[in-house]
Amino acid sequence: MISDRWMRWPAREALTRGGQSVARLWFVRVLRVAIAGGLLWNAFHHDRGWRLVAGVGLVVLCCGLAWAFFRTSFDRRLWPSVALLLLLMGAGYAAQAGDWSVLALVLWCSTGVLALERLPLLAAAACVPAAMIGFAVYNNDSWLVTSLIVIGLALAGYTLRLDADARGNAQRLLAQERAARTAEAETAALAERARIAREIHDVLAHSLSAQMVHLEAARLLIEGDATRDQILERVVAARSMAREGLAETRQALSALRGEMTPVEDFLHELVASDKAAVSVTGARRALPAEASQAVRRVAQEALTNVRKHAPGATVFVRLAYGEGEVTLDVKDSGGPPGELAASGAGYGLLGMRERAELLGGSLTAGPGEEGFIVTLKVPT
Repeated sequence: MISDRWMRWPAREALTRGGQSVARLWFVRVLRVAIAGGLLWNAFHHDRGWRLVAGVGLVVLCCGLAWAFFRTSFDRRLWPSVALLLLLMGAGYAAQAGDWSVLALVLWCSTGVLALERLPLLAAAACVPAAMIGFAVYNNDSWLVTSLIVIGLALAGYTLRLDADARGNAQRLLAQERAARTAEAETAALAERARIAREIHDVLAHSLSAQMVHLEAARLLIEGDATRDQILERVVAARSMAREGLAETRQALSALRGEMTPVEDFLHELVASDKAAVSVTGARRALPAEASQAVRRVAQEALTNVRKHAPGATVFVRLAYGEGEVTLDVKDSGGPPGELAASGAGYGLLGMRERAELLGGSLTAGPGEEGFIVTLKVPT
């Protein structure tokens, strides 16, 4: 079986002008014009009348055949390409018969080089000898010089093929790199959108959950014939939580932009209205935005759960900076369950656990010696 190497066409990228410098493109254009002009002058400057017209017509015909060969070889149409190449060789023999030997030699040399550059190697191996035989038979140099020229032309054609393949590979790699960068940018944009959506969701979930706590308490107070001041207190607290929710939304957006207060200050502000104590251990340092947001959201969710399940309990918040990670512990002293213990769907800590796992950390929540303990660990 013939190997794929012999049957493989040069890559289309190799046959285009992509990847070539402007200087090289202009050099090729000028060289083609110079060769065509030299051929016309050397072959026909002594001719007159119909012989001149016939010679110029032959050159124009050869240019048309060469252009058609470029198109069919680019489209990978084997038999039309081989037929056009044979017609160019035949034009070489016609030029030799018309005593235009320079044109004939250039046509034979060009067809040999083009076959090696643009056709599968198996087809080129069949076409090149036919062109080189015509060149060797009618060339006036010695057999040694003619042999060296034939070998040089074969090497030149194969070198051009290798050069074109290298350009084609470079073009493909460049296209793949651009596609990878585009995909990477799209993935980063989707990840950023997901991060923003997660932050806004967590902020709103915490804010609305806290509001529901106070509104549910207000409902129970109304049903229990509580005083107006007691009901008003809960309504005012719910309104306050709504304001805090808006403020936290703005803080989340600022955090996404890299503008945020230190985690320690945030925790002290968070527990200001609760019976809570905050302690910080370890060497303080700036946390990545994702880790900082995770600590803030877990602290908020844990305190909201304490208000719902153990109102009036004492809360202990500890933030520990460790080697390569930060740990947040939120535990309460326990107490009788509140009236709102059955409210909510229980998705708050689940969402926090998913957030921690996305960062490569962990979140555990469960009963402790006295009350309930929530522990978050995230790498830094």
